[in-house]
Amino acid sequence: MSVANPTWTLFAAERRLAHGAPSEVATAALAASRADHEGPVLVFDDANGKVVDLDLRGSDAEIAARYTPQVPPRPRGRPKLGVVAREVTLLPRHWDWLSAQPGGASVALRKLVEQAKRDDGGAAGRKARQEAAYRFMSSMAGDLAGYEEAIRALFANDRPAFDAQVGHWPGDLAGYARGLAWG
Repeated sequence: MSVANPTWTLFAAERRLAHGAPSEVATAALAASRADHEGPVLVFDDANGKVVDLDLRGSDAEIAARYTPQVPPRPRGRPKLGVVAREVTLLPRHWDWLSAQPGGASVALRKLVEQAKRDDGGAAGRKARQEAAYRFMSSMAGDLAGYEEAIRALFANDRPAFDAQVGHWPGDLAGYARGLAWG
């Protein structure tokens, strides 16, 4: 589920119909919207659990082209390393301290960020997964038995309780919610 290669998942009511690259899922969504389904046809971004609003006008080829990632122009700097230039605003005393560090400001900032990520213990990633699962569950499972208990277990980081609550949900919904919540 990387940002560079996003993946989406298509649901029609409680059934998962497609999963993959946005262009593939968008064309599958067009076919699903033409078919007769009991419930809503929704596409979710696997990275954040948000519903994707699709423009399904045009032919299959036009829709696929619309949702095929465009190759960005080659960035300046060190693109093979994934280095991205962005603006950082600091107080003068912070710049003074950074410039005095071995390797300069960029090296010092990278070290500080890496240390903060290690100290985090995975809390930021866990929070992002919880939020993604919550968004999906709110859209698709809000009326199902055990929904509120599952949400409480999700945010309490209690996987056994979560699994017990979603265990009797339709298989595709439960499986996707588990995948978002626990990776």
